[in-house]
Amino acid sequence: MMKHAFVALLLAAPVFAHAGNSYLSDAQVNQAMAALPAPSAPGSAEDLADYAATDHAFAARSAADFTRAQQEEKFDVFDFAEVLGPGFRADKLPRVAALFKEAEHDTKQAVDLSKNHWKRPRPCPPASSCAQHPEEAAKKSYGYPSGHSSRATVDAILLAQLFPQDADALMQESRDIGWRRVVKGVHTLQDIYAGREFGQALAAGMLASPALQHDLAEARAELKAAGLAGR
Repeated sequence: MMKHAFVALLLAAPVFAHAGNSYLSDAQVNQAMAALPAPSAPGSAEDLADYAATDHAFAARSAADFTRAQQEEKFDVFDFAEVLGPGFRADKLPRVAALFKEAEHDTKQAVDLSKNHWKRPRPCPPASSCAQHPEEAAKKSYGYPSGHSSRATVDAILLAQLFPQDADALMQESRDIGWRRVVKGVHTLQDIYAGREFGQALAAGMLASPALQHDLAEARAELKAAGLAGR
């Protein structure tokens, strides 16, 4: 019933307000949002198990993973230099940077709309920052779908258009970025999986955009000139 009501809401009026150079139309975002499955019913056995899995991951975290998770609190496409090499830098690749700035902006708008519809609370593992500072936790956005997981998935799919030989490694890195949000104690597995699904749908919409295809062509030329294409 709730899912049907959400679909009806999306069909009734556009909810995605974008700038003129957006890679996504209102209809594409609305369609991706309507296709996202509802999270577990609050308080259900499945819901409680999902939050418990985050508590366990947080308690069992390694220092290395937790440090990476903290470093990725503010991430962008150039964090994928771990896969693509140290030459993949924003200051050296302005056209690439502009393309992904727009893609990440569009993704964030869509994620925020979806989060504010589902209003799924974030987890709060014992001894985590949110447990110690609930006033700060109250200022955070909702959890479903994960913004990091959504944006990392979009980035990886679009990067694979530029670096097809690295597609598998890019997708694995996007999954790792999402997983470390669970390790950090700020998302559940459902949030992360929803982000992957949402990111895939948004990236598919972007790839249908003539504006994105134009910008991808310019990015390829820039990468070739920088000696980073066709590795």
